[in-house]
Parts: sequence; C-alpha cells; structure tokens
Amino acid sequence: MDAEAAKLLGAGLAAVGVGLASLGVGNVFAKFLEGALRNPSAADGQQGRLFIGFAAAELLGLLAFVIAMVLVFVA
Repeated sequence: MDAEAAKLLGAGLAAVGVGLASLGVGNVFAKFLEGALRNPSAADGQQGRLFIGFAAAELLGLLAFVIAMVLVFVA
C-alpha cells in the first residue's frame, strides 16, 4: 500500500468519528427527554449536564474531523 492510499484510508476512518458523534448527540438529548418526561420537576436541574454531554460529544466529532483534515491536507 502506498503512502497516499494509507493517508486517505486513515482520513476515512477518522471521518467515521464524525458520524458517531452525531449518534452521541442524539443519544444525549434522547436520554434527557426520556428523563424529563418521567420526572418533569427534576428536568431543570439536569440542563447543565445536558449541555456538558452535548459539548463533549460534539468536541469528539470536531476532533475527528480535524484529524481527518490534517491527514488529507497536511500529512
């Protein structure tokens, strides 16, 4: 396998993380809504954790995107 093919293969594998991050964000919001519908009085106290979970999942997706771009254009 030549270097160009390995670089593009690595970028493709890193791009999979972007798709998985979207699943993570959907999972965070789904679980929050599930909990909020079960106990509406506790939903206000959990909004901070909701945004932290959203930010963490989105950060991992952005990191995977940056690594894919670095592999394609820099390496």
